[in-house]
Amino acid sequence: MKPPGRTKVKKAAKKVAKKGVKRPVRKAPASKSTSGATLVDRIITAPKLTDPKAARVRVAEWLAALPAGEAKRLKTLLIGHVILNTLLESLAESSPYLWELASGEPQRLLRLLDADPDRHLTDLLTGTARAVASSQDEDEAMRWLRRMKAEAALLIALADIGGVWPVMRAARALTDLADTAVDAAVRFILAEAARAGQLKPNDKAQLQIGSGYVVLAMGKMGAFELNYSSDIDLIVLYDPEALALPKDAVPAPLFVKLTQRLVRLLQHRTGDGYVFRTDLRLRPDPASTAIAISTAAAMSYYESAGQNWERAAMIKARACAGDIAAGEAVLNELSPFVWRRYLDFASVADVHAMKRQINAFRGHGEIAVEGHNIKLGRGGIREIEFFAQTQQLIAGGRNPALRDRDTLTTLDKLEHDRWIDVAVRDDMKAAYCFLRTVEHRLQMLNDEQTQVLPAEPEQLERFAHFLGYAGRDAFAKVFVGHLEKVQRHYARLFETAPGNDRPPLIFRADADDRKTLDRLAEFGFRKPLEASAIIRNWLSGGHRSLKGEVSREHLLALLPLLVEHIGRTDNPGATLVQFDHFLGNLHAAARLLSLLRQKPDLIALTTLVLGIAPRLADTLARNPQVMDALVDPSFFGALPDEAELNRRLDAALAQSRYDEDLLERIRMFGLEYMFLIGVRILSGTVTARQAGEAFARLADAIIRAVHRGVAENFAGTYGHMRAEQTAVLAMGKLGGREMTATSDLDLMLIYDFDDKQSESNGKRPLYGGQYFARLTQRLINALTAQTNYGALYHVDMRLRPSGRAGPLAVQVAGFTSYQATEAWTWEHMALTRARVVSASPAFGARVEQVIRDVLRRLRDAALIAGDVVEMRAAIATEKGDSVRWDLKYAAGGLIDLEFIAQYLQLVHAHRLPDILDTSTARVLDKAWQLQVLPVEDAEVLRPAVRFYHDLTQILRLCLPGPFEPKTAGAGLLRLLARAADVPDFATLDATLIETQEKVRASFVRILGRAP
Repeated sequence: MKPPGRTKVKKAAKKVAKKGVKRPVRKAPASKSTSGATLVDRIITAPKLTDPKAARVRVAEWLAALPAGEAKRLKTLLIGHVILNTLLESLAESSPYLWELASGEPQRLLRLLDADPDRHLTDLLTGTARAVASSQDEDEAMRWLRRMKAEAALLIALADIGGVWPVMRAARALTDLADTAVDAAVRFILAEAARAGQLKPNDKAQLQIGSGYVVLAMGKMGAFELNYSSDIDLIVLYDPEALALPKDAVPAPLFVKLTQRLVRLLQHRTGDGYVFRTDLRLRPDPASTAIAISTAAAMSYYESAGQNWERAAMIKARACAGDIAAGEAVLNELSPFVWRRYLDFASVADVHAMKRQINAFRGHGEIAVEGHNIKLGRGGIREIEFFAQTQQLIAGGRNPALRDRDTLTTLDKLEHDRWIDVAVRDDMKAAYCFLRTVEHRLQMLNDEQTQVLPAEPEQLERFAHFLGYAGRDAFAKVFVGHLEKVQRHYARLFETAPGNDRPPLIFRADADDRKTLDRLAEFGFRKPLEASAIIRNWLSGGHRSLKGEVSREHLLALLPLLVEHIGRTDNPGATLVQFDHFLGNLHAAARLLSLLRQKPDLIALTTLVLGIAPRLADTLARNPQVMDALVDPSFFGALPDEAELNRRLDAALAQSRYDEDLLERIRMFGLEYMFLIGVRILSGTVTARQAGEAFARLADAIIRAVHRGVAENFAGTYGHMRAEQTAVLAMGKLGGREMTATSDLDLMLIYDFDDKQSESNGKRPLYGGQYFARLTQRLINALTAQTNYGALYHVDMRLRPSGRAGPLAVQVAGFTSYQATEAWTWEHMALTRARVVSASPAFGARVEQVIRDVLRRLRDAALIAGDVVEMRAAIATEKGDSVRWDLKYAAGGLIDLEFIAQYLQLVHAHRLPDILDTSTARVLDKAWQLQVLPVEDAEVLRPAVRFYHDLTQILRLCLPGPFEPKTAGAGLLRLLARAADVPDFATLDATLIETQEKVRASFVRILGRAP
């Protein structure tokens, strides 16, 4: 509701902001216990402000709009507590989510500030649990749970940011909140079932006892380490022989239905928000099992098919709701599966393999702070957790004292038992608490489950202030220091693991060595004789690149590690053949092999490429010089921005001597950077969004260079048109900066000139339209022609006006007229992704304005929705939409997402021009922020677009054709699971099914009907 007296409010706000508030600094007592003290008296820290004046004005406006009583009380608190004042201003400046919680209900804020935080949280949780237990109305129960979540979320954030609680106390509070919510919801659904006669409990006051319905908390919830905006990972089990079940009950459908109700109570969005997003995918074989499974089926699965990652996951499992006794019995029965009776060093390799799924190899060089994933990235939270869990799996069977769930306690006990030393423990604990603090602040911004630092320097600067640092550089220094320590300790754990000393491999020139053949078979080579023959050929100088003694000496030293890494690939024999081709194409192997000896991590990288990504492997085998890109110390730093990429390309082209040489150099440059980006995708050191933008930046730079070179060459023969201007327009994936390794270039050339001069002024003059059409053809030929380095791109011009029937180039006046009078809805949809790549600044701005004017026209929303649905149906008829792993065309796939984003722009841009963007992901973000995309749909669509892009980048990089899960190698399946941050492919498959169903449901809600 809009507050009254808006003009008066603004004047009052300006007066307050201008005058300021005299507020003495109040220090926390130095030694006096803070137990029982109010939250406001215990706040001792606050973030730094990026724009103090603007933040102060916003808080002042809010205060001026409040009823007098609330405003007076809050102003009194702010005058007496300067740190609280700064803290509130920082929420207003940096965290839309927390500011809404704090400012939306002043009475709630006052209630929290005046209370002891520990006691208030306890009272809030117990009071809500009682209220939900006594309710028989679902809407009322949901309202209680959501109000509890909002109040607890604000309390925990204030205590965390304000230095009242250390970060892991805040994590414990978040877990207590989740436990209460799940327990209350379970009791509610069991009571419903009892009233319906579906359960016959012995004790109506304790319905869960004997119900056989078990909810296990997994992951961080299980370890009491929940992060601020986390999903909760649950496994739901049931005992079909439970005492509370009537004799004629059919347990499976009953407990599945109860679980559906549980999820609805927790995550369904209402006017009061939601409680917790709930993830049930850690259950056994989630793609083919129901969301609640019997205890017998679960035990059978773990005993027969359980994997080491599931052992590691079960370390943190605990019964959190439902029939707790039955849950504890299940966990006790699972104990032999998790904890082996002997020192389980074999698990080291398996758990390390899990880590390789997340970070394929430890890189070298500088860590890029911008865009770093603090959970999955090098030196991140997951690495610390694996460091602890690996050693728990090794020794926890013989030493039950090591079976703790939480990470910090585990590190203490590992040090106590001398598995690690004090310095390692302290470094790991400090890094863990630091990274968890960063994680909390990231998630407090918009209540999103993200662990990725802002990618733009300005955004990172603002975030560093929110963390309390003076700026980006001050934060980066501390951040990188922690990551490097974690990485170093993690590396040493596996480097010093038992079993690293192995017998040598012997490859004699005259005959095969029997023990070596046996070792090759152990490594996974199905034809060890053939493998041995290939390697013996290397050592005898069979390739030109290996004729030199130095080259063979380096190779001999590398062989044990090289063969071991090749043996880890899905098809070691095929990978060895690829490496053989690679060596055969080298002009001189000594430099490269010497490099691999110095940087053995590059062996893991090379075999990863050769074994998993045939496209990249082919590039590497044909053009081994692309390895130079990986040797650069900046390889693992930030990908080059537009200015740096242009600088490097200009430097490469400055050495060209003639036109053909120019094109060769452009292709070599493009090939090298495509390879670099592809390897960064495989290694997990760039996100799909960063990769898509990097591929697009590369294409942009190449298009500009080719456009410039072709235009100059063309003018040498045909001259110029008077006042000529040309603009290369990017559309499709390039326009949206969402390119993959195989994306075509969707281009259009728009031109203008002085019509008073009908032909060009060169020695071979051409008429206007003919001039620009031929120039465009030259541009296409230059981008697509085959050279010694192949063709970089395919070019598609079909999105130009009138498609294939229209001219190759279009004059700007004709383009404007066509878009205004003749273009179909689908053409305007395509235009939402159009941007100028190469043009003079003035003409580029003119074309961009034409596009913007077209997109900002007032449109009939119902008519556009009908056109969009009709077009989606036509695509489904032509391409099909029933193949789940056809991520683009499947029902609920990428096309659905792109069409939703394009529809939202076409129908809202006339009044909300800020919604316009060429990127599907950014459009959905903006639509949510501008409140034209309901939160319910935003929570589905925004993660879905990232999810699909993550998978698409890898599939396009690795496969030349469609993806068939049944025939795909294990390495590719692991890579896809890593990209989606799920433990295995079965979980990924279940996630994809669920995501596509939700996206299609959102499509139908937004567009009005199904295709």
